Amino acid sequence: MKKMTKNYAESMKLVDQNKEYESKEALEIIEKMPKAKFDETLELHVKLGVDSKHADQQVRGTVVLPHGTGKTLRVLVFAKGPKAEEAEKAGADFVGAEELIPKIQNDNWFEYDVIVATPDMMGVVGRLGKVLGPKGLMPNPKSGTVTMDVTKAIQEIKSGKVEYRLDKNNIIHLGFGKVSFGAEKLLENYETIINAIIKAKPAAAKGQYIRSVSMSKTMGPGLYINQK
Repeated sequence: MKKMTKNYAESMKLVDQNKEYESKEALEIIEKMPKAKFDETLELHVKLGVDSKHADQQVRGTVVLPHGTGKTLRVLVFAKGPKAEEAEKAGADFVGAEELIPKIQNDNWFEYDVIVATPDMMGVVGRLGKVLGPKGLMPNPKSGTVTMDVTKAIQEIKSGKVEYRLDKNNIIHLGFGKVSFGAEKLLENYETIINAIIKAKPAAAKGQYIRSVSMSKTMGPGLYINQK
């Protein structure tokens, strides 16, 4: 539960909890809310009519936001030889191989946000499954983080690629920009994500696919969005 600060209480006055807003209107309301002392993140929550327990109803993918997330992600690349050199040239924050295993396992080294690995390194990275898995850091071919094209992977992550995936309650949660972006840019980011989620609808999904959509800023109340 978000603590009821003065700003939060003021923001609540702008929101009708029983109304579903058009996405543009919702973002314009969020823009009018009192500002925090930091640049707040816009958070999106999409509840889907699928059952994530079934493999054929998983919804997962990545999308590059037209205006990025407002956050610069730090990238660790597991690669050797020419691919390690390529990763360094492409702007990876950290590059290494087996020598990083003890650092991550024993020293709790997590000064990165995304891990990319070349396929030949997955045997090494797999040894970190128990550590990286719970943190959502395990590289995965579906999210484009297990690849020989390390340059493309790094550039996409740095330019605002986000991964979306269901949690155990069949909800996708993700940040899609900063309040300072303004309603217009945030709307373009929002539409890019929603369209990607709609396209990712599994064939096995029955009935209403998008059950509910809400958005909020870090320190603000949620607004329900009319998204059919």
